[in-house]
Amino acid sequence: MRAMARIPLESDLMRGFLAVAETGSVTIAAARLGRTQSAVSLLIKRLEENLGQPLFERLARGVRLTPRGEQLLPYALRVTSLLDEAALALREKPLIGPVRVGIPDEYSSSILPRALAAFDERHEGLQVSVICDHAERQLEALEEDRLDLAVIHDTSYFLEGELLGVDPAVWVTSTLHNQHLRSPVPVALYRDSGWCRDFAQPSLTHQGIRWREAWRSDMASSLVNAVLNGMAIAPLSRSTIPAGCRPLSAEDGFPEIDSARVLLRRNPRGGSPAINGMAEVLREAFRPLARSGAEAAGEGEALSLAPAPQGQG
Repeated sequence: MRAMARIPLESDLMRGFLAVAETGSVTIAAARLGRTQSAVSLLIKRLEENLGQPLFERLARGVRLTPRGEQLLPYALRVTSLLDEAALALREKPLIGPVRVGIPDEYSSSILPRALAAFDERHEGLQVSVICDHAERQLEALEEDRLDLAVIHDTSYFLEGELLGVDPAVWVTSTLHNQHLRSPVPVALYRDSGWCRDFAQPSLTHQGIRWREAWRSDMASSLVNAVLNGMAIAPLSRSTIPAGCRPLSAEDGFPEIDSARVLLRRNPRGGSPAINGMAEVLREAFRPLARSGAEAAGEGEALSLAPAPQGQG
């Protein structure tokens, strides 16, 4: 039997591909990687030649993934994540002590728990504890010395903290049930939430959308269940939209709810190597949100890639 030809997918190519995919821009990806735009373009060209098919579609403003690029994306994430984890595990000193972290409930079922668990496993002397709660309660916990670090949503743009990214809230519907087409529209909302009163509900009212409250809960996971089971639409952060759901856009008649910043806040009483290490883990977990303002830059770059040879499939 003849052996199958191996396709070289070096980590350097994967990192270049991820940077362009996450930013939608060769220019911004080059800045992130500390390389020239032409060098990043050559990386993408080489990767496309290795695979025998294009991975990006050239747009007037930046680029977007082709179907083959979308297929490659999760593998590239896994490859680079494993390499980073291996390198970190081999060079870092074991950390010890307690680390108390607060996160929004919306992120409790996404990549963040895996990042926290991996960090905890690398350091046997760590004692990681996580609290899922809203921003107001997390800020109180920081002030009362019940948390060391907190990831919070900032819709006011007045709060201080380290910017991890921007994750706008949007109305989300099930692709199977399409409850957004009903009138009045059934809506799932957070219980006793000032954010819902100030942002989510007015976004519907100002658009002239007739709606009724069909589901109320304190937990984002409960709102997701309401959407998936065809009970209602719900306001969710764009990065947390689960499979089987999609964001509602202006074309559907629904506005974006906010443009919330995701901030990392620290306990003002100080830190430790363990807390600093956890802060780095959180930065890395939210790296896909740090798109570096590609849309705001208004760039009209042309991706300098030669057309890749067309392959099968």
